[in-house]
Amino acid sequence: MKSGCLTVVGTGIQAAGQLTIEARSYIQSSEKLLYLVADPVTRQYLENLNPTAEDLYGFYAPGKPRIMTYVEMVEKIVAEVDKGQNVCVAFYGHPGAFVYPSHEAIRQLRSRGVRAKMLPAPSAEDCLFADLGLDPAIGCQSFEATSFLIRKIRFDTSCILILWQIGVIGDLTFSGQATDMSRPLSVLAEYLQSHYPTDHRAIIYEASHYPICDPRIDVIPLGDLPKAEVTGISTLCLPPTKAVPVDNEMIDRLGINRELLGKAVMKLELRFA
Repeated sequence: MKSGCLTVVGTGIQAAGQLTIEARSYIQSSEKLLYLVADPVTRQYLENLNPTAEDLYGFYAPGKPRIMTYVEMVEKIVAEVDKGQNVCVAFYGHPGAFVYPSHEAIRQLRSRGVRAKMLPAPSAEDCLFADLGLDPAIGCQSFEATSFLIRKIRFDTSCILILWQIGVIGDLTFSGQATDMSRPLSVLAEYLQSHYPTDHRAIIYEASHYPICDPRIDVIPLGDLPKAEVTGISTLCLPPTKAVPVDNEMIDRLGINRELLGKAVMKLELRFA
């Protein structure tokens, strides 16, 4: 029996349009394709590329703990590889961002000496930087919202703060329908207002699934967050409160031209004015 292998790919955010050439080749050539995507266009596109395609969405169920669903997905992926097949699994967005099954399946297979790898893909964060005109090079912090709150993670208000999945804060099960998030959002807003002014700009962002549609970009005062309408894909982005001051001693040690540095700092301040 031949040895199986696993390649995990991402489909990007926009329907099939952000799928890389490399990922497409693995999808087409695999002996078994498993997938979990967010829109019907991508689902049909994958099934047209590979007739062995099988949707992993069936592992979800109302009220079922997400971790149970993820464990079952891992078992399914590993079982297909154990059949000696060249398996490809395609996940929505980047396959390594908020995708427990991809990391765990690769870990388990590699621990047994089975070939397993992951390919990069455009993520929701990549879309956010492009749509909001933010440059992560000035400093960026990115956390899942529930983990951010329950761990009280230290963060810097002089850098960009991104909080993912604010529409399911505290919900560890799969519901499949909208729920009242006013209380969790109130908790989040109260915590953030201990670090930011109440009128600080808060951006609720949702990347567009289709090229003909605009992304959701709602700019509101942080204090209004509990009243905001959010979904399972809503992301909260808080721009920096101010530019980070420079360390003059370090500037001298590095031999940096102060005149050039001054221009760079000025552009940064204007960008978030």
